[in-house]
Amino acid sequence: MKKILKLLSIVIMLTVATIYTMPTKVMAFGPSSDEIYNGIDVSGYQGNIDFGKVKKDGIQVVYIRSSEGTNYIDSKFEQNYKRARDAGLKIGFYHYVTARSVNQAEKEAQFFASVISGKVADCRLAMDFESFGNLNKKEINTIGLAFMKKLEELTKKEVVLYSNAYTASRIWEGEVTNYPLWIAQYEVNKPENSGTWKSWAGWQYTDVGRVAGISNHVDRDKFTKEIFMSEGTQIPDTEKPKPDEEDDKTTTKKIKIKWGDTLSQLAIKYNTTVAELVRLNNIQNPNLIYAGNYLIVPVKGENTSNTTIYTVKSGDTLSEIAQMFNTTVSKIAQENNIQNVNLIYPRPKASCK
Repeated sequence: MKKILKLLSIVIMLTVATIYTMPTKVMAFGPSSDEIYNGIDVSGYQGNIDFGKVKKDGIQVVYIRSSEGTNYIDSKFEQNYKRARDAGLKIGFYHYVTARSVNQAEKEAQFFASVISGKVADCRLAMDFESFGNLNKKEINTIGLAFMKKLEELTKKEVVLYSNAYTASRIWEGEVTNYPLWIAQYEVNKPENSGTWKSWAGWQYTDVGRVAGISNHVDRDKFTKEIFMSEGTQIPDTEKPKPDEEDDKTTTKKIKIKWGDTLSQLAIKYNTTVAELVRLNNIQNPNLIYAGNYLIVPVKGENTSNTTIYTVKSGDTLSEIAQMFNTTVSKIAQENNIQNVNLIYPRPKASCK
């Protein structure tokens, strides 16, 4: 999900007034064991996968997306699980978290547990919480911890946190850091971390990998022994969460798609998820929507503000700021008329939109 930042000399004005901690010194850290396992993580975006060919290509572990939010099950979940199991691969499951409160987080954990009920998992259950909307640092940690604790309570299984390097070093703290880390960082020889975690259980090192048996790009990973559960057993049965009365009152409206719109941008604006927009509109290809067409969006929780304040500090780079606000360097440069993306200056004050 992307946002556009506008820089006017020193401070960036964006949609939310969320302040994160200042960048800290970053250092490389290593795997939690000497033995490394080659892995991938997949979802419906990879289409039909020949896991027999995947295994022959040297892949040992596969993480399968099962679900998102409280009502979306990945379109290829059942197929991917069966085929990966038949191929003899080690299997893990991950859930994409969209919660904005502790109650929602616990319901998502219950939904995740219900979706994977009866399945056999070899690897720790993974929380993928990376799109934070208007949440502040404390809220992010509270929600993430609530999800993982509830998941452990329901499944009696071990959990791992998936996170990009920037968020791992600057956002996650406290009890959350007691969980093993599956870190995502590309185009580096070793992943980097500020020191909260001493080692990694998993490292997603590219999102444009190629593996036999998969026609599209796929995330490639390296895993250590720590990624495996102490006992690879069946996930116990869990009932699906009951919808809150508030959830039942959520209404929808139609909007006209404008040129340049993307589902990820619209999901941010209307405080929802890409998966929910796909479900509401029966979209076959989430990467393809057309200007002039109409889209059904939820009315509840619309985010109409477009500003956040961020002060450019000594040592900041556009790439770090882009990661922080889920946008790209090119968009920041375009909106702020930056001629040299490698050169920004700290000042006492500035504004952007």
